[in-house]
Amino acid sequence: MTTARRQWRCAGVWGKMLCTMAVLTAASNINSLYGQTDNRDSVQMQRLRKIVISDSRVDNKAPLTTNTVNKSELSEARGSVALPFMLETQPSVVASGENGAVGATSLRIRGVDGSRINVNINGMTLNDAESQEVFWYNIPNLGGMAQSLQIQRGVGASTGGSPAFGAAINMQTLNANSRPYGEVDFGIGSWATRQYSITAGTGIGKRGLSLDVAASGLNSDGYLRGGQTEQRSFFGNLSWYGDNTIVKLLAIVGEQHTGITWNGASAAALNADPTYNDAGMYHFDGKTYYYDNETDNYFQQHYQLYVSHMFNDTWSMNGALDFTHGDGYYEQYKEDKKFSKYGFSLPGRSDFITRKNMDNNAYMANVNVRRTGERSTLSLGDNFLYYDGKHFGSLLWCRDTALAPTEWYRNFGEKYDNTIYAKGTYDFSDALNAYADLQLRYVNYKVYGFADDLFDMDFDETYLFFNPKIGLNYRMDDNQRYYLVAGISNREPRRSDIKDAIGNGDTIKAEHMLDIELGYQIQKNRWNLSIGGYAMLYKDQMTPNGDISSSGYALMENVEKSYRLGVELAGGVKIADWMRLDANLTLSVNQAIDFTFADFEDGDSITMVVNGADTSWTSLNVTKNTPLALSPSVVGSAIATFTPFDDAKIQLIGKYVGKQYIDNTGREVYAVDPYFLLNLRASYTWHLKGHTQLEGQLLVNNLLDRNYRIGAWAGDWIDDWSSPTAVVYNHSVGYLQQPGRNFMVRLIYRF
Repeated sequence: MTTARRQWRCAGVWGKMLCTMAVLTAASNINSLYGQTDNRDSVQMQRLRKIVISDSRVDNKAPLTTNTVNKSELSEARGSVALPFMLETQPSVVASGENGAVGATSLRIRGVDGSRINVNINGMTLNDAESQEVFWYNIPNLGGMAQSLQIQRGVGASTGGSPAFGAAINMQTLNANSRPYGEVDFGIGSWATRQYSITAGTGIGKRGLSLDVAASGLNSDGYLRGGQTEQRSFFGNLSWYGDNTIVKLLAIVGEQHTGITWNGASAAALNADPTYNDAGMYHFDGKTYYYDNETDNYFQQHYQLYVSHMFNDTWSMNGALDFTHGDGYYEQYKEDKKFSKYGFSLPGRSDFITRKNMDNNAYMANVNVRRTGERSTLSLGDNFLYYDGKHFGSLLWCRDTALAPTEWYRNFGEKYDNTIYAKGTYDFSDALNAYADLQLRYVNYKVYGFADDLFDMDFDETYLFFNPKIGLNYRMDDNQRYYLVAGISNREPRRSDIKDAIGNGDTIKAEHMLDIELGYQIQKNRWNLSIGGYAMLYKDQMTPNGDISSSGYALMENVEKSYRLGVELAGGVKIADWMRLDANLTLSVNQAIDFTFADFEDGDSITMVVNGADTSWTSLNVTKNTPLALSPSVVGSAIATFTPFDDAKIQLIGKYVGKQYIDNTGREVYAVDPYFLLNLRASYTWHLKGHTQLEGQLLVNNLLDRNYRIGAWAGDWIDDWSSPTAVVYNHSVGYLQQPGRNFMVRLIYRF
C-alpha cells in the first residue's frame, strides 16, 4: 500500500474544473462525430432506465415503507454538504457529525446505526464488507452524483451485501440528458469552508453515446480544534443507449484528509471551550503541545460496468461488475504508553507516533433476470462478493529511544459473500396484490494475524442466512393504498465486533430480526398523508455498549432480546399557491428486555471506604428493561416552504430529536438531552439567455443558536489503585459539542 498522500493530476480548484471541462469537450467531440443530440422515443428510454434500477427499487405495488428523494430535492439540499444531513428531514432519520456537518458524518434510521443500513449504488452495495459501514466523507458530493434515491425503512428489498437491519438506501447515479448540459456550484461558509463542484454531460448523441462527469471538493478548518478537512471526488459515466440495451461504464473516486475528531470531551472541558478536542495533545517540559498531523486519510475507488437489456415486453436482464479499492491510514500521537504495548521487551513508558494502515479490494458481480406479465412480476438474481483486506500498523517515532520506522502488527480479512434471491408480485385483482421476496445468503469470513493489541486474531466462521419477506398491498384507487408486510433479516457481526470479542475472550453472535410493517398512504392534489406502524423484534441485536475503539468505532454488544416499536406519520399540504407545509413524526419505544449490567448507583462517582488494600468488594448486578442506545423515542421534522414570487423560495426547516442514552443501561447519568434545531434556506433563480440559469442560495443552520451536544462515549471505571483504603467507582461521559449558528452561501450556474 502507498501511504504517501496522493495528489490530483490537475491541482487546485481551477485545475480540477479545467480537467473536467477538457473531458467534457473530448466527449462532445465524440458525439459530434456521430451527429447531434438523440431525440429517440422518450417512452422507450424511460422503460430502459427503469430496468436499471428495477431490482433495488420498489414501486407502490410493493408493501414496503419507502420515501423517494428526486434530483431537484437533492440539489436543493446540497448546501448541507454531507448526504446524511441532506436526508435529515426524512422520516425517522437522525443525522450527526463529529465536527458539525463537515468531516465525519453519520446517520441512524429508526435508531439503527449506519453499519446495519444497506446502501447501494445502482444495485451494487456501497457498504464496506468488514465494517459494514458507509463512510460518507470518503466520497463527498454523493448526493450530487445521484439522479434519485429511495429510502426503504425496515427490512427493505433484497440486494447484495449485508441485508437491511433497519433501513436500505438505494441510489441511482445521474442519467444522461437528452441535450448537453453543465452546472458549476461554488459555496462558502462558516469555519472557512469552501465547497465547489462542476457537473456536465454531452447529452445522448445519435449513435447513443453520452458522457456525464462530476468533480467536487470541500475544504474547511472545521468547527473543532484540529478538525480541518480536505475532500475531493470524481464521478464519470460513459453510457451507450441502444434500442433495447443500455451499457454504462462508471468511475467513482473519493479522497479525504481529515483531522481526528472522534475523541469527544467531558462536559466540563466543553463548558470551558466548546471547540475543545484533545486529539494529538501531549505534554513536554511542563508545557502542552498538539501533534499537527493527527489525521484520518483515505482514498477510495469504484469502477463499475452495467449492462441492461430488454428482450421483449416481458423479459429483461441486468448484469454488473464492480471493482472497489480502498487504502488509507490513521496517524496519531500516543503519549506515555508502555513499550510492551508495541511489542518491545524494554521496561518503562514513552511517547510514540503510530500509523494504522488499511489496504483492501472488493470484487462484485451481480446478475438478475426479470419477467413482467399481465398479472405478475418475477425477478431472479445472484450477487457475489469477494473481499481481501489488510490491516497493519507502523511505529514512526519514539521519544526515548532511536527507532527506525517499523511494523508493529499485521492482520488480514477475507470474505466470500453470495446472495441469491427471488422476488415478485402477483395481482389477485386490480386492487389487491401480494409481494414475496426470498433471499438465501452464504457468508464465509476469516480474520487472521496479530491485532494492534498483539493478540492472535483467529476467526473463521461460515453463515447461511434465509431472509424471507411476504406482504399484501391493497389499492383502493390510484391515490391511496394499505399495505402489510413481514420479513426476517439475519446478519453476521462486523470485524471490529469480532476483534473486540476475541480480545476480551467473549463470543460474538450473528443477529436476527423479525420486522412487521402496516401502513396507509393517500395522495391528493393539494395534500398527502402516510401513517405506518412497525414492530422490529430482535434476537442478539448488536447495539453500542457506550465505548469507542482507539480508531473511533462504536464498540458493540449482543443484547439477547430487544425490540423497536413505532408509529411514523408523514404528510404535506399546499395551503396556498405560495405556501406549503410538510412534516413527519416518529414515536417509538426501543427496549432491551431483561438486560443485565453492573452498577452501584447513578451519579458521577461513589467512594467505598474499605479496611485495607486486600478487602474485596462487589458491584450490584441489575436486570431490567432498558432503552436501547442512541434510540430516541421521538424524532420529527417540519418544513414550511414559501414562494413569495416567481423563482424565489424561502424554507424554514425544523428538526427535533428526543432524549436518548449513550449505552443500553438507561441510567440518567448517560442520558443525552433532547434538542430542537431551526434552519433557514432561501434561494432565488435568475433566468439568463436560452437555458442558462444563475441561482443564489443561503443556508443558515441552527438559526436560534442552540447549545447542544450528542453522545460520544460513556463507561464505568474503577479507581482501586490511588488509595489503599478506598475504592472510587466512576461514571464517565464524553460528548461531541455541536456548532452554534453557522451558514453556507452557494452560487450555482447552470447551462
